[in-house]
Amino acid sequence: MTAIRQDAWSEEDDLILAEVTLRHIREGSTQLSAFEEVGEKIGRTAAACGFRWNSFVRKKYEAAIQIAKAQRQKRNQHRKQASAFASIAGSGMGGPLASEGAVRSDGIVEELSIDAVIRFLRQWKGSYQEMVRHVRQLEKELNDKQDELERLRNLNDELSRQVSDVSTDYRVVNDDYKALIQIMDRARKLAFLAEEEEESKTRFKMDENGNLERIE
Repeated sequence: MTAIRQDAWSEEDDLILAEVTLRHIREGSTQLSAFEEVGEKIGRTAAACGFRWNSFVRKKYEAAIQIAKAQRQKRNQHRKQASAFASIAGSGMGGPLASEGAVRSDGIVEELSIDAVIRFLRQWKGSYQEMVRHVRQLEKELNDKQDELERLRNLNDELSRQVSDVSTDYRVVNDDYKALIQIMDRARKLAFLAEEEEESKTRFKMDENGNLERIE
């Protein structure tokens, strides 16, 4: 059993801790696994390694940590691209991509044959052309919808104008009708007053002797 050291950390211990932890970060492993590995190498507990990393060593390697994370992200992207390539190239080509070349344990494809690449590119070209046709069809439908929308807007403007004209005509006719009613009402009143005036006038007639007498 390895003895657990209680002495102070040396520069070499810190360097081992940094190198192993950064490697685990690049490979997508956990820091706990890194601390356990370092503890086995230098005879310390994983907890002690973790405390040393977080309290002292990490601050000296902030830039290296960011680089390691970027390398891990790039590595994961390569794995996804390799997996997608294998899936696309293998579908519809008589079998998986593994039959055309070797696939490493980290997901990177090696030793692809020229025939597999050509078939993949031909299939990709066909997919691209189909996508282009679909995009053109969507553009045509969009243009048709825009033309229809413009036609409906013009029709709406024309109907709005007609409604406005009808409203104006209605107001004019309504005003003329009111004026006519008022004229007719005044004419009736004038006729009624004329009749009353005519009836109120004194009438005379001539008798047999040639004298005028009032008619009641």
